[in-house]
Amino acid sequence: MIDLRSDTVTRPTEEMRRAIAAAEVGDDVFGEDPTINELQRRVATLLGKEEALFLPSGTMANVVSVMAQTSPGTEVILEEGCHIYNFESGSSARFSGVQFRLVSSRDGSFTADDVDRLVRDDNVHLPPTALIAMENTHNKAGGTLFPVEAMEGIGRYAEERGIKVHLDGARLWNASAATGIPLSRYAAAADSVSVCLSKGLGAPAGSLVAGGRSFIRKAHRIRKMLGGGMRQAGILAAAGLYALDHHVDRLADDHANAKLIADAFASLPGVDVDLDRTETNIVLADVSNHPFGEAKIIDALKRRDVLVLAIDTGLLRAVTSLEVTSEQAAEAASIIRETLIP
Repeated sequence: MIDLRSDTVTRPTEEMRRAIAAAEVGDDVFGEDPTINELQRRVATLLGKEEALFLPSGTMANVVSVMAQTSPGTEVILEEGCHIYNFESGSSARFSGVQFRLVSSRDGSFTADDVDRLVRDDNVHLPPTALIAMENTHNKAGGTLFPVEAMEGIGRYAEERGIKVHLDGARLWNASAATGIPLSRYAAAADSVSVCLSKGLGAPAGSLVAGGRSFIRKAHRIRKMLGGGMRQAGILAAAGLYALDHHVDRLADDHANAKLIADAFASLPGVDVDLDRTETNIVLADVSNHPFGEAKIIDALKRRDVLVLAIDTGLLRAVTSLEVTSEQAAEAASIIRETLIP
């Protein structure tokens, strides 16, 4: 089976499993797990931040970041298709007591001018703007890149206005691989950054948040409050360390494989793919004008051992990852062309 539903379906490689089995561990709630500590140090350095904190999931990483930098009754500005707003079960609103103000965009990015139009005036009737959140790469827009210059402009604007900035960088590894821009430059535009280990990097679980020392102290306490403190979690951190050493450079392969899949869908009548927006490892195919419809397309491909996902009416998603070799991507592209010709 060639599974293109998500990069979350990746399974640990045999080499990663050996690293997990050999991990040196301790009690991380006491701060005594050496493998966790090493992973946190490595990620903080990569992102150019003072410290980092390991968490069980990306959703918790974002929730903790919002909670640590807002207070109930304040407002968060973010893009309308972003993960925090759409795919985290309302958790930031539930636990932080904030409300959201949305930026409309086509590709998931926005500018300081967009933010300026939405920041609230100092008025007793209005919720004060406490946080701006960005997502790079942008999941729902199809793995699109948030231009670093726009991010830097937002960071400068926020600093001048005394507003905090969070970067949901679950797939920031992909952004860096696609552009050659260091992770630290992307991260410099934000006060807090979350990154995920269990997508393109292929670890079985785990995310981290990074930021200043005072932010991490707050985040650590909130992690405990939410039940995210784990004990001998070095077995998970070992997978992350292995991934940093062996799975980052190969992300370019996933991007090349995504192009093969995108070209296959785009070659079909009644299917619309914006090839210019297929910038990393996510392909969006609009099949609303294809005579089969998304349900029949998914079923037809599944019978040929190719799995894709419907993320909206008439919209399919295919994601390449460590789980899909170049040969499998080429095979999937051939199957798409053969199977979906009306």
